[in-house]
Amino acid sequence: MTADAATIAFYQANAPRYTLSFGQGPSRHLDAFLDRLEPGARVLELGCGGGRDSAHIMKRGFALDATDGTPAMVRKANERFDVGARILQFDQLDAVTAYDAVWAHACLLHVARADLPGVLAAIRRALRPGGWHFANYKLGDGEGRDPLGRLTNLPDEGWLERVYQDAGLAIIAAERYRGEGADGIQRDWYALTLRKENS
Repeated sequence: MTADAATIAFYQANAPRYTLSFGQGPSRHLDAFLDRLEPGARVLELGCGGGRDSAHIMKRGFALDATDGTPAMVRKANERFDVGARILQFDQLDAVTAYDAVWAHACLLHVARADLPGVLAAIRRALRPGGWHFANYKLGDGEGRDPLGRLTNLPDEGWLERVYQDAGLAIIAAERYRGEGADGIQRDWYALTLRKENS
């Protein structure tokens, strides 16, 4: 797989607005996820965006490796929060048993459905035994482009659950909720908290 060029271009052009618009506080599920981790756990953040969650993870005392696939977003996250973010696209993740947790807030929804199993396999490899993973997705009935031109996989809950289970990530908790994306559209979202199975 390769990153979707139009999606990357959107974030590259809009990084300043994202840094200001979404910098008020951490994501709604972050503290509950971090509460599951041991003190000082090493956390990989995928799609760190403007760095608001990154800053909170560090404030909570965790060892953070913040990453994003868009250079402008990495630059803004470091300018605003000094989180040491680095450029990493999903297909470049090659770590092996390096992290206690992988936090992926509102980013894996931009992975094409055909590529998602490979990304989840890479996340599983990157986790240590018993490691934790969080991701959330806009729900829908077909992959396509949102009004901003971004690729969005728009799965349903059943498909998501199957692809995670096939990847060897056990679903510990799941929540369906209403939320508004950057495109201004209210949708149902699905948040998954998962753990690496040791077999």
